Amino acid sequence: PKNPVQKSADATIDYVDERSGVKTGTRWFLFRNIPAGTSGFQTLGFTAMVVFGMQAITGIILAMYYVPDTRGGAYESIQRITEEVTWGWLVRGMHKWGASVMIIVVFLHMARVFIWGAYKYPRELTWVTGAFLLLLTMFMGLTGYLLVWDQKAYWATVVAVNIFASAPIVGPYIGDILRAGPEFGPATLSRFYSIHMLVIPGAMATFIGLHLYFIVRLGISEPPWSKRRLRIERDEEDARREAARERAKALPGAVAYPATWPTKVEEGVR
Repeated sequence: PKNPVQKSADATIDYVDERSGVKTGTRWFLFRNIPAGTSGFQTLGFTAMVVFGMQAITGIILAMYYVPDTRGGAYESIQRITEEVTWGWLVRGMHKWGASVMIIVVFLHMARVFIWGAYKYPRELTWVTGAFLLLLTMFMGLTGYLLVWDQKAYWATVVAVNIFASAPIVGPYIGDILRAGPEFGPATLSRFYSIHMLVIPGAMATFIGLHLYFIVRLGISEPPWSKRRLRIERDEEDARREAARERAKALPGAVAYPATWPTKVEEGVR
């Protein structure tokens, strides 16, 4: 028999599920068939999502102590987090190195998808949303790099923004948006801070949701060495060859029939 705590928990879950369908949604999301031969290579995407969650948590903690002030407040707040705040050095280290780890893991994930051909039909939209997530991840690294506000971060960001600004037609506009004006200044740090803390995380959460939806709906691709995948590809190739042979057989008749048109037209005229 269940104890009162378990009964209360089950009653609460049933109450919520009856009104929201949370059990059905959870089963649809978590419990599904996966291809045979699935290995650790298919967990790189989940690893990237876990790292993103860690970045979000450590970023929120750092934002509680960070001061986006160009007159020394930004740099001094980073030093205070590292040297004075309890476990601040650990949180900042996790956030700093987690950014590099996330970029590496996302690159490895996309390389695996490309090499295995998992971007092909019907998973094109899964690939597109993943490509957007890669761009957002790199842009998040760029915007976060300036927040330290030391010489290295300042001049590295100047170079990166000037590269964007050198693009044809839209480049100058992108440069002005990133700098929050024609030159680097106090508004630039606030612009990068707001993009890093609000715009990019919101966009990434949206695309992660879309990415997961496509993965659950379409499933994950089988590895290239899967016997089932090789059999399906062989059957598709045989079907294409058979269709090509049928077209070749029908071609002589299709060519010969129009050749009789002039004779029929002439007979009709007479």
